[in-house]
Amino acid sequence: MEVRMVRNIFLAAILFAALPAAAQVTHGKKPELPAPFATKSVGNGPSDTKPPAGFLPTVPTGFHVSVFAKDLKRPRFLATAPNGDIFLAETGASQITILRDPQGTGGVQQSEVFAGSLNRPFGIAFHDDYVYVGNTNEVVRFRYDQKTSKRLGDAEHILDLPSGGGHFTRTVAFSPDGKRLYVSIGSDGNIEIQKDPRRAAVLVADPDGKNSRIYASGLRNAVGLAVEPNTGEVWAAVNERDELGDNLPPDYLTSVKDGAFYGWPYSYIGSNVDPRVKPQKPELVAKAVIPDVLLGAHVAPLQFAFYTGKQFPESYRGGVFVAEHGSWNRSPRAGYEVAFVGFKEGQAAVDPAPFLTGLVPDPKGENVNGRPVGVAVAQDGSLLVSDDGAGVVYRVSYKP
Repeated sequence: MEVRMVRNIFLAAILFAALPAAAQVTHGKKPELPAPFATKSVGNGPSDTKPPAGFLPTVPTGFHVSVFAKDLKRPRFLATAPNGDIFLAETGASQITILRDPQGTGGVQQSEVFAGSLNRPFGIAFHDDYVYVGNTNEVVRFRYDQKTSKRLGDAEHILDLPSGGGHFTRTVAFSPDGKRLYVSIGSDGNIEIQKDPRRAAVLVADPDGKNSRIYASGLRNAVGLAVEPNTGEVWAAVNERDELGDNLPPDYLTSVKDGAFYGWPYSYIGSNVDPRVKPQKPELVAKAVIPDVLLGAHVAPLQFAFYTGKQFPESYRGGVFVAEHGSWNRSPRAGYEVAFVGFKEGQAAVDPAPFLTGLVPDPKGENVNGRPVGVAVAQDGSLLVSDDGAGVVYRVSYKP
């Protein structure tokens, strides 16, 4: 028995080592990656993303998953308000929706529109008496009542943002002291050099939108943006470039340093040069930062959340849950899950592992059972996951 177990572990280790760009914590070291175009680039997006009736994703033993809200119009980012209400960017309806479960039933009992007629709303953040929303062309804020979540005024425009192109999402987050507003803006294409330097970057500004500047650059599409609650460090989940092959380059989760450059479009995962980009800039490639956590190629990470609750076991506390929307440029499919990355003392310490799965019934099939987008920790410590393919929000709870 022991010999067989050791042999299986050894074979698994060999298999893992042989997988290029496997999900891993880099510890600042440059990983081994396949050569560009080692495999053919493919278009492999799903034809249908609606799950069958009664479908629920799979979660680890001891965890339980249920439908928290349904019949939503392209539900995207989630945010838990100070009073426990759940704010949802219902992008398909151009609105921010409030979801409530006042009796703790595990499902939404009340919902209302917080603000409508928005321009592809995405990111949501709370600061003092305001709710901040990232529209695709601007950041706006609404004065509101923190106790009731009632809106007290119309949208106040505070910051113009570049818009158009392929990446429309705009994510917002605040520093722990509330003095700095961070905004992520994706590129307007795959590897095209940007005319506006605010694209493929994270901006920082005062809470009123003044004194905005580029905080970090070379981030192709940092859709996920959040601040580690203990260290105050900014972290981002980044969608890397396409059409270099099945296993290249890995999407990633990383801390974001003020003034740092992360490679795009000239290089990826540090100094790995993209041969398609002309002219090159070796002086920028030389200082490109290696990201903290590789998530796998083309998994499309979107929102992530630091687990600040107490309901889940100790090993999950302080770690990160990452929603992976799923690949279109890979065969077979990858992503379409929520992954977990263990943290220790505010830093990534444990390689990513699947957490919420089961959305890909056949990796080579035409259909999937959903596409995760948003994750948020509810006031009771459960995890909420929005799925814009299924049009639902799932709730994951823990009870052994």
